[in-house]
Amino acid sequence: MQAERYIAAADLGSSKIALSVAKIEGDDIQVIYYKETPSDGIRNSYVFNPKRAAGPLRAAIKEAEEELNIKILQVVVGLPRYDVRQEIASARMERSDPSTCITRDEINTLKSIAIDSYPIADEGKEEIYGAVAQSFSADEELVCASEHDVVGVTANAIEGNFKVFVGAQKAVSNIDIMLNEVGVAPARKMFLPNTVARAVLSEAEKENGVALVEIGAGVTSLTIYRGKILRHYSAIPFGGRSITTDIKYECGFNEELAENIKLAFGACMPEKLQSLSEKIIQINDEENGSYEQLPVKYLSEIITCRAREIIEAVLWQIQDSGYADKLRNGVVLTGGGANLVNLANLLKEISGYTVRIGYPRSQAFSAIGCSGTGETGAVASIGMILEAKRDPRLNCLDEAPHPSAQAGEGAAEEGQEAAPVAETLFPEEPGEVITPRKQKAEKKPNKFVSWIRQKSHQVGEAAEGAFDSTMGNLFDEMK
Repeated sequence: MQAERYIAAADLGSSKIALSVAKIEGDDIQVIYYKETPSDGIRNSYVFNPKRAAGPLRAAIKEAEEELNIKILQVVVGLPRYDVRQEIASARMERSDPSTCITRDEINTLKSIAIDSYPIADEGKEEIYGAVAQSFSADEELVCASEHDVVGVTANAIEGNFKVFVGAQKAVSNIDIMLNEVGVAPARKMFLPNTVARAVLSEAEKENGVALVEIGAGVTSLTIYRGKILRHYSAIPFGGRSITTDIKYECGFNEELAENIKLAFGACMPEKLQSLSEKIIQINDEENGSYEQLPVKYLSEIITCRAREIIEAVLWQIQDSGYADKLRNGVVLTGGGANLVNLANLLKEISGYTVRIGYPRSQAFSAIGCSGTGETGAVASIGMILEAKRDPRLNCLDEAPHPSAQAGEGAAEEGQEAAPVAETLFPEEPGEVITPRKQKAEKKPNKFVSWIRQKSHQVGEAAEGAFDSTMGNLFDEMK
């Protein structure tokens, strides 16, 4: 029987940090902790102020440790979603013995050649976040084949084409600085589009063609799958926080009040709200005894304008990808912003695609008594756990941090000595994201900060308002 191990994952969002802890026993994944904490020092999923960003993460980790009575030494984190460009890379390799069958080790070597030989203009400013194999060719007999098809054939040479995703190097180093401030090591740094897809999409959707749109607070990202392979990725710097900002300035509220009103009463398409659009929200000012009134219809009009802008930008990217007419399974909408009422209907009306809301696939894990894991805002955190579970050596409660836990490091090749590593360089499944080996010398993580745990009462989470069937009663009772 395999020994149990634990994985801690932190989704570093522009408005919140979602920390989750899962217990792994063989193939069983049990999420035992999940909580969202307001973030700081993060903009458009980019850690621009490591010192400020470390505070909320440190508090979140400490709270999880006290509740679970554990010590978290490492966390799995995601790389930034925005300002990532995709490039094309290829590699060719002559085989020493053409009469033998192509092995997966040879495919892995070809992938390594493609990544290592890709020219980065300025290695001090950019680095490769990941890469995805698109197709392989074996001589002239087998052209544009998948990885599954090319393994096992005979050929004089093999050639592969790859999508390479390049991002800012400083964004990665800032994550390291932030984690050093917290006192934990980076277990793995993941290219999030693929991990979110693992938590949300079915194999049929990936095969037939689907656009996964994740709406976060600061970034809306687009990931397109076809043939079970990630074909396109792009992102725009607009999301749920842009809608909150519009409400804030249009109505003259502070940001906290604007966010609460959006969560409780926000909706797109005012023409579909029926009688609810006639309701009035009254906001009392306890300081001076005055009040303001906000019609629900007007609030919906504000939200719809920004939501339409975001949707049109995403649709332009889908058209630009070349896969607009190949999305048999339409669009899957996920992320915290996907919960906005009528947003999916607005997307369907504008685009003509079939649209569904993407929740974490409950059959992939269990989370009994752990609230929040089934919501759209948890997809990135859950996806990181599902991805990290595949590395049997990863244990975030281990006695010491993995020495090679920096972004972009590869796992040990088959046949080498098993050692804790940061990334799986060549995943077994075709279409998976490959994270390249880091070229520069590694920075050793600081020694962990030890502290004495104090007993504390558990603070219940404040329930967020929902725009549901009870909303009519809420309006009637407001004074």
